[in-house]
Amino acid sequence: MNIPESELLQQLKIFLPTDRSDWPDASPEQWGDWGWQLRNRITTLEDLEARIDLTPEERAGVRLSGSKLAMAITPQFWGVVDRNDSNCPIRRQVIPNIGETRSEPYEMIDPCGEDSHSPVPGLVHRYPDRVLFLVTDRCAAYCRYCTRSRLVSNASGYDFHPETENILSYLESHSEVRDVLLSGGDPLLLSDAKLDYLLGRLKAIPHIEFVRIGSRIPIFLPQRITPGLIAVLKKHAPVWMSIHTNHPRELTVEVKQGLDKLADAGVPLGNQSVLLKGVNDDPAVMKALVHKLLMCRVKPYYLYMCDLIQGASHLRASLQSGIRVIEALRGFTSGYAVPQLVIDAPGGGGKVPINPDYVIFQDEGKVLFRNYEGKVFQYPEPERTVSADPEIRRLMELVTLDRR
Repeated sequence: MNIPESELLQQLKIFLPTDRSDWPDASPEQWGDWGWQLRNRITTLEDLEARIDLTPEERAGVRLSGSKLAMAITPQFWGVVDRNDSNCPIRRQVIPNIGETRSEPYEMIDPCGEDSHSPVPGLVHRYPDRVLFLVTDRCAAYCRYCTRSRLVSNASGYDFHPETENILSYLESHSEVRDVLLSGGDPLLLSDAKLDYLLGRLKAIPHIEFVRIGSRIPIFLPQRITPGLIAVLKKHAPVWMSIHTNHPRELTVEVKQGLDKLADAGVPLGNQSVLLKGVNDDPAVMKALVHKLLMCRVKPYYLYMCDLIQGASHLRASLQSGIRVIEALRGFTSGYAVPQLVIDAPGGGGKVPINPDYVIFQDEGKVLFRNYEGKVFQYPEPERTVSADPEIRRLMELVTLDRR
């Protein structure tokens, strides 16, 4: 039965607690311990099949996952999975599928060309004034569309070893770098002491003005947002954070509580989503997601088209569906709620913004454009200069002659 869009929107915007029923013996203290969450992740086929009826495609995908990208799902995130729906948008993101073994000719191992822009192992310097600092290859759970599946989890034998001290020396000697993004893997899996050390070293470099952390931990493992972590982030403030969430159901009561702690601590929050087929390529789903993000004090920042990573073609949505999503947001909801649709240009070209075509016609005198309702308007360009406009020049000459 199809649910009316307005009703679906309201349903998806409700913050629900995650379902803990698969761990009935876990005490509240255990559930709230991020170490317990990591130790009790679902990592094997046997563990999965004890909890859910897998499809043949999923079962085959899990059997082969150890050679490409490991499987790991935290109890917290598992509690959002619909066990009875094989098309569950949460399930599609974290349970392997045999589709991951298919590779299209245009897909790549390193679709963003990071390795070719790496002056030091663990550092990517692709843009003029900013760098990507990969601090670990581990995550709390593994997204099946991960653009760094070549190195994340080490299932494919990439043997990732960031040269932390050499990276810091490189940053100290490159005064053009003002912006450092800590990513991985997930930086928030590091201990408080290691994060404290890294942030302290970065903050001590005079020309680094902007430090941010990219993390899915607030979604997969909100229990990690402890008083100790908050103290480290406040000590080195301002530290910005880009979280990653794709579907409104991921924003549970526990996740909102964690995001509230970060916001209360003065951490500016943004969100990056990946447009995924059957997950969030529906305007109503995306509208519910961005509304819930704003309620969590998180600014929707980027909506990425899925990178051309090998084995993700079954999850890739079309560019047209991405444009349709943006058109359904722009003008119909708060401007703060509208992320920028981008494609990370294949092979290392960087982020390219993609927008709906609002400009219909343009010449030297005017621009014709449409608004979100499809109504057409005209905007005049600034008047041409006297020297360029023969009519104005002739009038000026007549005025000058008259004054003589």
